[in-house]
Amino acid sequence: MAAITGDWLEALRPEFSKPYYRDLFAFVQQEYRTRTIYPPAQDLFNALHETPLGSVRAVILGQDPYHGEGQAHGMCFSVRPG
Repeated sequence: MAAITGDWLEALRPEFSKPYYRDLFAFVQQEYRTRTIYPPAQDLFNALHETPLGSVRAVILGQDPYHGEGQAHGMCFSVRPG
């Protein structure tokens, strides 16, 4: 999976050692190994890479219904050009 970096890494680091996070991380890794998952693993945290934590005022969690290859790229309600 893509790495979480920068200011997001510092904000989220306390969660990484918690049991729920370790379980979730292991589950997601297994899903990527055994199933077709969108977005591709390298794009999973694109939103965090494109948005500095200091500019965030709200976070909306949801699920986009991407079902085809090449659509999901880690940015909510968005597809790649083309």
